[in-house]
Order: sequence, then C-alpha cells, then structure tokens
Amino acid sequence: MNKDIKNYACPYCGEKCRSADELKEHVFQAHKGRGLPAPEGSIKLTVNKAEYVIRVAPNWTLYYLIHDKLGLTGTKQFCDQGACGSCTMIVDGKPVLSCMLLAIECGGKVIETVEGIAADGHPLIEAYVNNHAMQCGYCTPGFVVTSKALLDRHPDPTEEEIVEALAGNLCRCSTYPQHPIAVREAAGKMKAAKK
Repeated sequence: MNKDIKNYACPYCGEKCRSADELKEHVFQAHKGRGLPAPEGSIKLTVNKAEYVIRVAPNWTLYYLIHDKLGLTGTKQFCDQGACGSCTMIVDGKPVLSCMLLAIECGGKVIETVEGIAADGHPLIEAYVNNHAMQCGYCTPGFVVTSKALLDRHPDPTEEEIVEALAGNLCRCSTYPQHPIAVREAAGKMKAAKK
C-alpha cells in the first residue's frame, strides 16, 4: 500500500490526510472546538413550525420527503409533472409545486402544508366546507394551500386575483366557481378578526 496516497478528506476544510488517525489529529488541531458537520445529504428544515434534521437522498422530491418520510399525507400528488397544483406547499412564504422541488434544496427553508394550515384554525378550512368548494376532495389541499399563500401576501383579493392565483390548480370535479367564494369568505373573516 502506497503511504503517500491521501484518501481521507477533512469534513471542514477538505485537506487530504493519509490515514484515519492523521485525519483525526488534523481535525483536533486545526478545528478544535467546532461541532461535527452534518453528514452529507442532511438538511434542517421547519415544517408546520416543527424543526427536522433529516438525511435525504439526492433524488427525493420535497413531496416525497413530506408525504412519505414525515407522514404528512394531506398533500396529494396527481400528475407528478408540475401541472396540476395538488402537491402545492408554501416554502418560505411562496406556493411551490413540491413534486418539482428536490428535498436537498430545502435546507433552512420554512415549509407549511395543509396540515399546518388546518392546525392553525385558518378560516379557509371552514370557508371551503361552507361553500362546497370540493367534491372528491383530492385537489382541495392544493387549492387551500395556494389560497393561503395568496391571502398571506394579499389579504383582500378580488375575484379576478383569486382566479389568477388558482389558475395552476386543477380539479377533475369542476368546483372552480366555488373557490373564489370560499377565499373571499375567509378573507372577510380574517379582516373582521383584526378589528
């Protein structure tokens, strides 16, 4: 074995060492007092106000991480091509198609799903029920999340603004006319609660 081959890389600075013992000595001397670095592929993120540190594979989508690994199954996946809006989550305040975003890119992000919106008692949930803005309900989480993102940035939208914001969400049951009514009702309740 060639003792000049340096196969051990420092996780802090990348310096190459010849052996595990040499690497250990380098870390203790050059990086004394530093915490251990996160393993490759580990991310820290906040989902519905709870912090997670989780190791993700490079090909996992945010949808797969949240739905299949964290068990938050409210978000749905209809097309897997970013065309239907059913997998929408709010990432750092913006509605995002979670089937099109890699989980590894979400380190440090704040994510909100339909479960978080419901847990907070957001008026959209009741407004959607009151106005029959669903039939089979499969697309409803995506509509609710997209509507919540709209109300977060524009608390009193017009019907046209609601229709435009929800244009990327598809419903096989054709409940489209009810969504603006539900969103306007929720906006009114939010406005009344602030008085």
